[in-house]
Amino acid sequence: MQSKNDCQIDSSLQQSAIGQGRFFYGWWIVLSCAIVSIWAGGIFYSVTAFIDPIVDEFGWSYFLVSLAAALRSVEMGLMAPAMGFLVDRFGPRMVVSSSGLLTGAGFLLLSRTTSLLTFYVAFVVLSIGWSGLGQVTTTTAIAGWFRKRIGLATGIVVAGYGIGGVMVPVNAWLIELYGWQSAMAILGIATWLVVLIPSLLLRHRPEKYGYLPDGERHNRGTEPQKVKLSPSQSEPEYTVKLALAAKVFWIIAFAYMIQFMVTNAVTLHIMPYLLSVSLPLETASLAAMLIPILSVLGRLSFGWLGDLFGQKYLLAISFLLQAVSLVLLLSAQVTSQLVLFLAMFGPAIGGSLVLRSTLIRVQFGRRSFGSIQGLVVAVMTVGGILGPAFAGWVFDVTGSYGIAWIVLAALTVVAGATVLLVRRPRPAAVPDSA
Repeated sequence: MQSKNDCQIDSSLQQSAIGQGRFFYGWWIVLSCAIVSIWAGGIFYSVTAFIDPIVDEFGWSYFLVSLAAALRSVEMGLMAPAMGFLVDRFGPRMVVSSSGLLTGAGFLLLSRTTSLLTFYVAFVVLSIGWSGLGQVTTTTAIAGWFRKRIGLATGIVVAGYGIGGVMVPVNAWLIELYGWQSAMAILGIATWLVVLIPSLLLRHRPEKYGYLPDGERHNRGTEPQKVKLSPSQSEPEYTVKLALAAKVFWIIAFAYMIQFMVTNAVTLHIMPYLLSVSLPLETASLAAMLIPILSVLGRLSFGWLGDLFGQKYLLAISFLLQAVSLVLLLSAQVTSQLVLFLAMFGPAIGGSLVLRSTLIRVQFGRRSFGSIQGLVVAVMTVGGILGPAFAGWVFDVTGSYGIAWIVLAALTVVAGATVLLVRRPRPAAVPDSA
């Protein structure tokens, strides 16, 4: 149920859309989601800063503490379809605001941890909350308001998750200054403020407020609730059932399962690998930091380029860049090879993240976008678990990561070729009886 203030805001939105309003409200959605994504990305990357202080405080093993982070990935994958469904059903404002409250509560619970059991319980609460602030939620909000400029809008929002990496040194400073418990309490309260305020601007789909996607105009006499797409503006409107029956869904899910294998394997093992080839710790840590930072370039550029040239071709190129960069990684002890690896791998994985959402939007439309994307993410999670485990197993058996990088490069080439099988979506709406 909407509050009186929300009703007044919605009424003003309708009046500005039908009147002479010049600024498309969808860009306020982009701004709100960008703020949320920056904070959510900062939370995700900052967990690593708390591991050593927690181990020192309680004497737990690194395995037990790291297990919580591993379970977080599994839980987020399982929660992705649910979050997508909730956004489709109730809109992004409800999901983001409630997830912000839950995330803040998770940090406060972690700040009061006294046993391993309470640590895991608090981490579960935090992970569920973070799932609602993740890319499934924010890109679903964007997909409802954009069609022609979906790549640019999505790229801006998804870039926030990479930019959030700058919070890591800030949180390390808070830990040093106040201790890890107080730092977590500060993060919890700050999460409530940073997430809840921009969530007030979020709205679910533009037709209700007198807009069309991308701010396209309609007849002045049309009532906001009756705004419809013209035949030239029509697009696929798949249900979840129809999407699961479509070959293109499984092509996209398979390709991203491979991509997530590569991303998780490299980002988790990059420092151990570089140290194993006799590079100094400073170089290894710098490389690990540059990967998410450089990914911002891909998140911004590939989304915009996808609008111009088509998402599947850009996605195939991003996979090819990842495969080539993995081959370059084999000679990372050579400075020029390491620089080329970082210059290719970071933007490539960032670009593929943006193109996932935009390709799903183009292929399946808005009707069940959140649910469909959540199911793709659930399949991706399988790769996210297998990739790091495979790379670690190869190192344990052979004493080197070389075979792991070669195998993952070959799989990435296969995934890129598979993406080229994606066909143009049907321009008309897909009937429920199809």
